[in-house]
Amino acid sequence: MLTLKLDTHSQGLLIRPALAPETPAATAPGSEAGDIRALEGSFVLSLGAQKKLSAEMVRRAGGALAKWLAKNRVTESTLELTPLFGLGMPPFSAFSSLVEGLLLGAFTFQKHKSSQQESACSLNLRFEANGVLSQQALEALLQQTSIACEAVNLSRAWAHEPANIINPVTLAERAQKLAAEYGLKCVILDDKQLDEMGAGAIVAVGKGSATPSRLIVLEYAGKSAEKPVALVGKAITFDTGGYSLKPVDGIVGMKYDKCGGVTVIATLMAAARLGLKTPLVGIVAAAENMVSDVAYRPNDILKTLSGKTVEIVSTDAEGRLVLCDALTYAQKNYQPQALIDLATLTGGVVIALGSTRAGLMYNDEALAQALFESGERVHERLWRLPLDDEYFELIKGDDADMKNSSGIRKAHPVTGGIFLKQFVADEVPWAHLDIAGTADSDRDGPYCQKGATGFGVRLLLDYLQGLE
Repeated sequence: MLTLKLDTHSQGLLIRPALAPETPAATAPGSEAGDIRALEGSFVLSLGAQKKLSAEMVRRAGGALAKWLAKNRVTESTLELTPLFGLGMPPFSAFSSLVEGLLLGAFTFQKHKSSQQESACSLNLRFEANGVLSQQALEALLQQTSIACEAVNLSRAWAHEPANIINPVTLAERAQKLAAEYGLKCVILDDKQLDEMGAGAIVAVGKGSATPSRLIVLEYAGKSAEKPVALVGKAITFDTGGYSLKPVDGIVGMKYDKCGGVTVIATLMAAARLGLKTPLVGIVAAAENMVSDVAYRPNDILKTLSGKTVEIVSTDAEGRLVLCDALTYAQKNYQPQALIDLATLTGGVVIALGSTRAGLMYNDEALAQALFESGERVHERLWRLPLDDEYFELIKGDDADMKNSSGIRKAHPVTGGIFLKQFVADEVPWAHLDIAGTADSDRDGPYCQKGATGFGVRLLLDYLQGLE
């Protein structure tokens, strides 16, 4: 059994093993959050420099601790929280950040490996607050944080699944099963129903695939009679680029083009489990962008659910096509109090912002500010990008109302946003989150393995809880 304590002198978690673990931890001294070093027969996990102490530093330390515990096959530990609560952070924030780091840092995706390597062992971790927080408060906060992290890890796991396992049809089936488990209403619209209602954009994108498009609609009733918040997610289960075919180095990893959609599904699940007051609707536009004799082509003109027409310049600008019909559906059927979409939409936002922040475009300052502040709190950070009406000139149509792409690299992420803006009524508060740079990572992070990050789930939950 291990006893975990905070060493306030070294600003770290002091791990005192009754029996030394078989595999030694890293022994290099350091002061960065997550560094582990030996100290007089024990191990110290650093929380970083005192002047830089923050929720994110504690979260990173929790992630490092999760990896250390798994590596050393620790199965039972006790963590004394009192010293952590004495470092100047609010106790609730300090505890939830540590738990987030532990639960998110423990995630691995190895289900398809024939021989699973050193997977995390089951850990019984007890927390002792010594009266700083009551046992009841501790348990409630632990449960709330665990639900959020389980939702993040669900979105990560589903995002990791390749297209031969998750396609629009099987994603819809998974969503139905999840909805039944957590009391959500679920409606699945297939390609024939979508075609009959006039959703020509999402139908066209999925035409080239053997598994055609689906619109997944999840409803959470909430505990109030107010209008719902509508969350819309892009779920391209695989994106070849269509006839505007992606290059070899750009096509690998396109299973992650469904991250916006799985984020919405996971958020609805968490909202139901948390019992949030605000009613929610989650709309996931699912399609697979493939090449075939019936796939849509450049120069095609599509009629969208809104009645507006779109001339296709690039079949690789397919995400905005499935989203425009989903945004219209949300407004026609739910009259939402706020409309938020998430999408791995453009490579341009990766060039602009890298993998540190997601792009934020919007028509309502109050909504944008609330989302921005939520992102800062949970470290799923956003950055505002412009959306002036003049940008529409870049996609103004020749033979249709608009083009789906300018065909040039100028203002690439903004042209995606300005396209979507054409399908949102002025009176509807709307925000577009381009998560192309943050939805997955090409390397391990402090509390996330290489691959899907689950970006957006904690941000949305924090925003929704702020409405209460």
